[in-house]
Amino acid sequence: MMSNLITEQLTQAGQKIEHDSFAIVDRETGPHDYTREQWQIVRRMIHATADFEFNGLSRFHADAIQAGLAAIRGGATIVADVEMICVGLSKPRLSHFGVSTHHFISDADVIAQAKKENTTRAVQAMRKAQQQGLLEGSIVAVGNAPTALLEVERMIKQDGLKPALIVGMPVGFVSAAESKAAISQITNVPWIITDGRKGGSTLVVAAIHALLALAEAQQKAA
Repeated sequence: MMSNLITEQLTQAGQKIEHDSFAIVDRETGPHDYTREQWQIVRRMIHATADFEFNGLSRFHADAIQAGLAAIRGGATIVADVEMICVGLSKPRLSHFGVSTHHFISDADVIAQAKKENTTRAVQAMRKAQQQGLLEGSIVAVGNAPTALLEVERMIKQDGLKPALIVGMPVGFVSAAESKAAISQITNVPWIITDGRKGGSTLVVAAIHALLALAEAQQKAA
């Protein structure tokens, strides 16, 4: 019987492959310290990368899951650091909850301002999102640019910004680990991060898809 879940694969064959893949991840992972809902996210991240080190590298603020689910079910905006995240997210899954996505990394005014101030495009993109009122109550999704994450951290500390959730998983060698460590010290805004250098837009997409699946399950159970 075909599933009617928006967050499932569209065909029975696709569903079977995905479910079998999750079963393999569960079997090969071994013990972990995540809650049932946290594991749905970590498992999908492992599934997306075939990297079992995310069992341990993935970390959650105590309120992250419930904050993320509430934001999704409330039709929150997702503000991403790069276009790849917006492209990777399933349009039917997003539209089911009325969730929109935004990114400004390639906007001409963002590039011009970054050159003028000798900052990065990622910093200016987050500032533009803030100027447009998009960051407050949003899901901030960072998979590529540590400077975007650091700018959001600055806004939280200096400007009182309160996103609904930060999914902060930039990858790289310059400030990637440091930016995530800085976010992990924030207590008044929920976050999901990966420790160290590992990360990437693929992981952010996987984490948000897992949240979308959990939100749909919660919706159907209500």
